[in-house]
Amino acid sequence: MTPVPRSSTRAHRPPGRWWRGAALLTLLAACTGPTAEDPRPTGALAETGGPLRIAVITHGTAGDAFWNVVKNGATDAGEQLGAAVDYNSDGDPGKQATLVDNAVAQGVGGIVVSMANPDALRPAVEGAVRAGIPVVTINSGGARSAEFGAIAHVGQEEDLAGEEAGRRLRAEGRSKLLCVIHEAGNTGLNQRCDGARAGFGGETATLQVDINNPTDAEARITGALRADPSVDAVLALNSQVAATAVTAGKSAGSKAAIVTFDLNTDVTDAIKAGDVLFAVDQQQYEQGYLPVVLIKLYRDNANTVGGGKPVLTGPGIVDRSTVDRVAEYAERGTR
Repeated sequence: MTPVPRSSTRAHRPPGRWWRGAALLTLLAACTGPTAEDPRPTGALAETGGPLRIAVITHGTAGDAFWNVVKNGATDAGEQLGAAVDYNSDGDPGKQATLVDNAVAQGVGGIVVSMANPDALRPAVEGAVRAGIPVVTINSGGARSAEFGAIAHVGQEEDLAGEEAGRRLRAEGRSKLLCVIHEAGNTGLNQRCDGARAGFGGETATLQVDINNPTDAEARITGALRADPSVDAVLALNSQVAATAVTAGKSAGSKAAIVTFDLNTDVTDAIKAGDVLFAVDQQQYEQGYLPVVLIKLYRDNANTVGGGKPVLTGPGIVDRSTVDRVAEYAERGTR
């Protein structure tokens, strides 16, 4: 699947949407009251001074369509709130932890981090917290977020999202499900499949593929569908894998319904064409946007949200009844 270039997503955004930034700034001013012009930062920010700087560090690969939308959300929030946002990503958990350590050393005012491998990120996240830097976790690792000292987690609960997908497939009359895991060591993907198994209630199998080797992934899915024609539903956990599964299903002559987690323009087109039954949308733009707002509010007004529970951005189901409206937002890079 071809990621949406950053420049093209900007080009599709109508100027009228920027009123939200002004409204949000007004709200922040109302919340912070007379101290808004003289915030009292603590920790690393108090030592360095200057404008709010936020490091956003994810486990996505460069150019990935999903993470491009997360980046769009964080960048937009930073522009609207007057915060400098620095976005970096690395799929290797050790290198991702190093990026967090670097942000701490640079004295940033806040860190936003996804935790596909929480144990690998723990020392770096706890080091940021000890340095007095507010941390918001996103997307993955929500169950460990409060334990590590983060002020909030923004994302969806993967097991609950998987349950919703499984229930929906069962309601569609499907009886045997194949759940495709595309990234080894990502705990959130296993949670999605476990949830789908619980919600589906019927026979469920998993298949491990490598998202970085799409040719082999397609061959593996094709082989699984040929080996077991009774499989009548395939759950992809990534929009890129969904496209691979559609092609594999056609190659295998399978009538299995293809469903997927996550949304982009290719997925909305596939839903319109009938190649994908529905998508589980976790609204990743919010996973980039909301943490910047939360860190701004925490610095300026000591606000927190969630009470140790995640701020949920999903799951939402996008199917043929809702895809036309959602597609325009996916096109401009905000869904």
